Parts: sequence; C-alpha cells; structure tokens
Amino acid sequence: MDTLKDLSRRDALRLAAAAGAVTAATQFDRAPAIVKAAGDPVRFGLIGAGSRGDYLLKHLHGIDNGHCLALCDINQEHLDRSAQTIGTNPSKYKDYRELISRNDIDAVIVTVPLFLHFPITKDAWLAGKHVFCEKSLVFKAEELAELRLLTDQRPKQVLQVGLQRRYSEFYQAVKSMVDKGVLGNVTHMYAQWNRDPGWKMKPLLNPADQKMANWRLYRDYSGGLAAELASHQVDVAEWMFGSPPESVVGVGGHDYQFDGRDILDNIQMIYKYPKKQKLIAMYLSTSSHLSLFGATRTEFGEKIMGTEGSVEITVGDDNLPATAIWYHEPSPPPSVTKAGEKKAYVAGATMVSAGAQKGVPILLDRDKVGPNEGFVDKEMKYARQWLYSKGVMMPEEPRNPVDTELESFFSDCRSGGRPRANIDVGLADSATVILTNTALDEDRKVSWSEVEKSMRGAAPDPKLKRS
Repeated sequence: MDTLKDLSRRDALRLAAAAGAVTAATQFDRAPAIVKAAGDPVRFGLIGAGSRGDYLLKHLHGIDNGHCLALCDINQEHLDRSAQTIGTNPSKYKDYRELISRNDIDAVIVTVPLFLHFPITKDAWLAGKHVFCEKSLVFKAEELAELRLLTDQRPKQVLQVGLQRRYSEFYQAVKSMVDKGVLGNVTHMYAQWNRDPGWKMKPLLNPADQKMANWRLYRDYSGGLAAELASHQVDVAEWMFGSPPESVVGVGGHDYQFDGRDILDNIQMIYKYPKKQKLIAMYLSTSSHLSLFGATRTEFGEKIMGTEGSVEITVGDDNLPATAIWYHEPSPPPSVTKAGEKKAYVAGATMVSAGAQKGVPILLDRDKVGPNEGFVDKEMKYARQWLYSKGVMMPEEPRNPVDTELESFFSDCRSGGRPRANIDVGLADSATVILTNTALDEDRKVSWSEVEKSMRGAAPDPKLKRS
C-alpha cells in the first residue's frame, strides 16, 4: 500500500484513462434482459436431488421467475434435505415418471448421474416439458442424433445445457474481444482444472450401493474427468474459436488413486481446430495449484492467447467470483544498427526478453463511466478503475453465472427464446467429451469425422467409445 502514497493525482487520472480505454475495447452485446416472474413463474420439478441438484436449488431459492413444485430422487434423505433447501413444500417422488406426468409442471431440471441424462431428458421432452439438463448432455455417441431428432420435432420447447460460462458477462466480453480482433489472431488456449485429491470414494456398508453413491468414479455411469471437468472448458474453446475441434490427442492414467475407481485420475489433452488453433488442457488429482491470476486462485481457469494480447479468465465459484485480466502483447525485442545495417537479436545470450507487465482488468458495465453521470458517480468509478489498475481491487461480476443461466432458462421458457447454451452447444460439447475419452482409451489421435456421422443420424462409428 506504500506505493499508493507516492502516486500523484495526474498518475491516477492517467491510469483511469487507460482503464477507460479498456472499457471501450471490451464492449459486448449483452444478454436480453431477464423477464421477471410478474405473477407467472415457470413451474418446475427437479430430478436428481444429490449434491449438484441441491446446489442448484440453493440458487433457485432466490430466483423469482421459477417455482419448484416437485423433487425426485431415489434417496429419501436427499429428498428431505433438498425440500428444505428450496423451501416451497414440493411434492416428493422416487420415480421420475410420476413427476413428468403432472400437467401443472412446465419444466424439468435434470441433475442425475451422467448415464441417465439422455433417457430422462428424452422422457421429459416427450412429456412436453422444457428441459434444463446438466452437462454433459449425453453419454453415448448414438444418443447425439436421437436427441437432435427429438428437439427438431418439438421446436417450441426449450432445451438448455448447464454450461454456465456462456452466461458470464466476463466470458461474453472476452468473446467480443476475440471477434473484434482486440487480441489479434487468437492461436491458442490453455485450460486447467486440477484438484487435490478431487472426488473421494464414499465407503458404504451396503456394497450394492457403492457404485451408484460414487457414480463419478465408475465408467459405467460417468465420463470421468473429461465429462465432469473438461466439458466446461472445451466448450469455452469451441465458443472462442468458433468451431468444434477437428482432432484430439492426449495421455492420461490411473496412476495415483487406488480406492476402487476405474476412471482415470489424470488426463492431459491437445485439441486441434480447423484454423490451426490449439487447446492445451490439463486435469490432475495431485495438485490444485493455478499459475494464472498471480496464483491468487486455485484449481481452474483458462488463458486465451492471441498475437496482440492474452486474457486470463475464470468463472469463479460461490466464494470467489468470475474475473478476467487482459495482457497486451509486448512489442518485439529492439534491433541494433551496426555500420548502417540492422540486426535483430535472435537467440541464446543475445535474446532480449520483454519486461514483465501487469495485467489490465476487464471492466463491466457497472465500472464504465457514462456521459450523463454526475460528478460523484464518475469520481467513484474513476477511483475504482485506478484501484483496479494498481491491483488493490479486482472487478467482479455482479451475479453468479449459475443464477443467470437458471433465470435465463425460465425466461426463455416463457418467451420462446433460444438459450445461449442451446442444443447445438450441448451436442458439440458432448461429442468432444466422447472423442476425448476415445483418444485416451485407445491411445490414439481421433478426428471429429468419427463422431460427426453420429450427430447427423448415421450409425455411430464402431471405434467410438461411450463417454
């Protein structure tokens, strides 16, 4: 904090002006305004009241354009706990078919283990319900085309997949920067979601319940790290690059955790995209260190790299909000002139490295200075921009993207809008997860063409594994 005492008013205004320039560069198209309930909330039921279902209910409790009428889970303790979480005195079911048969339920939120995503989504869809399904949208390659056909036949129903980064203002701002060329030619992305130790096996007295209680750790029920973690970040890459990958290669192993699981406990992947862009991704269970953001965060984040700049970004969580930092690409090393001849530094000891730089926070609407604002409001925003530039504060997203994605789902149910995380996004994401596991299982490079015919409705390629 001592450095702040040495800053002059002119220095403060100069930094504020620089931050204002970033504001202008990162303007983006905002999502449509959320339509509040206005006495007509979407009546929904939630199927799968486990850890993820209860987490969503905590967020749904504060959203006023949806009202929970029913819960379904095979575990009575889960039902009772989640009923208290949502606080709407919902009906409780053990069989999801009873829930979706109710005529007074408009929409269904599906938060069951991955292997049940498609069959329950299918039944709810055929029952005429709007569906919000957690990622990955499907488990097997043959489910891709069938779900596409189902949704095409009922265009008035809304299907949304739980990829909340699509609903983050920071991610939308960075996508706009990519599209407008602010980062130059975007060539690479790095993604990481490391945990230590990650999911732990829950020992049960009844061995028959062991696998279902620990479903994420078994390939019969789960897509492992690719489906549970990488799915979020490969979706970011497909969004930023504007295309699914054309090929995937990787290495992984079941090397460190021997508790009965059969999923891999570490995977490292490289995805190649049609415009020669690459995503390098890592998922470990032996470290939670994150080198992004000056190591002030742990576990997960992404770095989007272009010829004129890079962005470090994370969606955050309930305790640490989403944020993004922009780094301008430094100029090339200077050249020297000898006897009138220019010579660039090229290698070894003669290489001149660019000096370290401090990232510039990306600003959102609440920190932008408008033309009609009063003096006090302007000064407050300039002060925040100054503090951001000095690293004393960081801009934060005003809402958790989980809240935004759920509220947007209900809004689209009423308006007939098309979700940001729609069927196209969900199927492409699931296909990439399936390809990822195929590459790991068979220790080979796999191509998008192997899954593309499954998405079009042809028989699935026999080389493809389920996710």
